[in-house]
Amino acid sequence: MKKSLVTSLLLGALLLPMLQGCLAMLAAGAGGGALAALDRRSLGTQTDDESIEWKASARVHEKIGDQAHTSFTSYNRKVLISGEVPSEQMKAEVGQIVAGVPQVQGVYNELVVGPISSFSARSNDSYVTTRVKSRFVDTGNLNAVHVKVVTEAGVVYLLGLVSQREADTAIQVARTTGDVKKVVTLMEILPDAKVKELELSMPATAKPPASSPAAGG
Repeated sequence: MKKSLVTSLLLGALLLPMLQGCLAMLAAGAGGGALAALDRRSLGTQTDDESIEWKASARVHEKIGDQAHTSFTSYNRKVLISGEVPSEQMKAEVGQIVAGVPQVQGVYNELVVGPISSFSARSNDSYVTTRVKSRFVDTGNLNAVHVKVVTEAGVVYLLGLVSQREADTAIQVARTTGDVKKVVTLMEILPDAKVKELELSMPATAKPPASSPAAGG
């Protein structure tokens, strides 16, 4: 009896981390699905953007290895290349490689010629990105899902499908966030009517619930 109990406890201890990992994956999947539904890009475009990013990364790494630090962000099939390379020649080469990836419709080559950034610098960039996105939420006038934020060496790049009002809000928020050296706008401005059309086409489950009238008393 005691042996059976000990065996059960050991199995439980071994399986618990695995179960926790599965639950985390399920939660991430659910959250990712909700964000995908709120995105103004079609599901097909979102899939293309993810494919473009990993293909660009793989092709560039195969060609130049660890000689440079490069990041690829695809939004609406247009790719932002950021990071550092040792020469103008390599910068141009990376741009050509990315432009040759299937489905790519445009390239923003923002690579800087210079030494590779440090781990601490990249950590600070990640922190800046988090602060900018958090402040988007705080404004109450902008859905953070609609603007992609990338920070490289203190320079904030903004991508998205937004109205002019949303773009102005995003730019103002980014510019007034601490440690931001510069804001580069790569957002695509849509007419208000088009934005409304995209919002109406979203699944009902992805839209914020309508507020219920207060009950009389």
